[in-house]
Amino acid sequence: MDLFKEIQKAQKQLEGVVQTTPLAENLNLSTAYQARVFLKREDLQLVRSYKIRGAYNKISTLSEEDKAKEIVCASAGNHAQGVAYSCQLLGINGRIYMPKTTPKQKIKQVQLFGKEFVEIVLTGDTFDDTYRSARQYAEDKEKIFVHPFDDMKVIAGQGTVGLEILNTLTIPIDYVFIPIGGGGLASGLSTVFKQLSPQTKIIGVEPSGAAAMKNSISFGYNTPLDTIDKFVDGAAVKQVGDLTFEICKKNLDDIVLVPEGKICTIILRLYNEEAMVVEPAGALTIGALDFYKEQIRGKTVVCIVSGSNNDIERTAEIKERSLLYEGLMHYFMIQFPQRPGALKEFVNDVLGLEDDITYFQFAKKNSREFGPVVVGIESKDPSAVIEIKSKMAEKHFQFQYLNDNQALFAQMIG
Repeated sequence: MDLFKEIQKAQKQLEGVVQTTPLAENLNLSTAYQARVFLKREDLQLVRSYKIRGAYNKISTLSEEDKAKEIVCASAGNHAQGVAYSCQLLGINGRIYMPKTTPKQKIKQVQLFGKEFVEIVLTGDTFDDTYRSARQYAEDKEKIFVHPFDDMKVIAGQGTVGLEILNTLTIPIDYVFIPIGGGGLASGLSTVFKQLSPQTKIIGVEPSGAAAMKNSISFGYNTPLDTIDKFVDGAAVKQVGDLTFEICKKNLDDIVLVPEGKICTIILRLYNEEAMVVEPAGALTIGALDFYKEQIRGKTVVCIVSGSNNDIERTAEIKERSLLYEGLMHYFMIQFPQRPGALKEFVNDVLGLEDDITYFQFAKKNSREFGPVVVGIESKDPSAVIEIKSKMAEKHFQFQYLNDNQALFAQMIG
């Protein structure tokens, strides 16, 4: 299959279905990096992500016989919405498997886009469990399974993002940053650029806690990860596709890993400075710019903003992860003297004027001289922790710095 030709066909197939999303220069980012930084706003699609492109291209090009069968997919979010909306537009029945842990907001959105044409099945505690159930059902019942990324028609649909970029921006593009989950978008978009803009450097971007593509390319074969950080749920997969691995291995110039905490900082910054609501995967490419700031100076850069399906209930976690990454949130387990005035002494003599206690867990034990207290302190300057540690030592407070002990941190804080 000639993938580039399939992408061109997909562009025609998607006419009137997907929006040609904006490609606009971002002044804040351009100023910060002394470059021309353009954002491709796939978060502004009707289903709030690029996933509709691949889902619709796949489903709409099925044979009439296959269209008469039920469509099946497994997804916790964006792919499910793309498949649901495609089923509604085409009048095809779909069965969408989602983990039992999926937030109600996402389930509601899938039902909204699919209307009476889709049935949602909640099963499994993890996406892997859900995926196995969906594949098994499709195989047993001879239904059509629509893979979220490892399918040439899906890849072709995602690749139309690249055609739109090159049709919109007439000046040469030096760098394009693409988020990678399973690799469908990166495979399609990189194919377009290799064909039409071969001088452009193609940089894939993964979350540090789910570096499945970078790991596989370094090993030379498609290698599953044992564990992943699921926070960047739109791009956190244990294993990329076999098709996408082969394409990305050939097309990508580099892969950048962005820490989850930095992604959270970008989410908050985009909301505060740009009034943009993006999901963690949607912030990936912008988070990568810091790691390429020397190379992109004076260059023309495009970042793909892949989606905006962010759950507002995650806001507290996003802020917490951002503060930890920026060195502004510090957790200590302190042996507090069990006497009146100990806490007052700690606040007055240890904390600075701009330090704030945001977490305090303590149960007084009358039979002990000291009791363990877990304290969370938010500061305005990353260097403030040095002064806090110094003053605690000076005042003979015994302590453990939990930020440096991830196992204990996870047990005490979560």
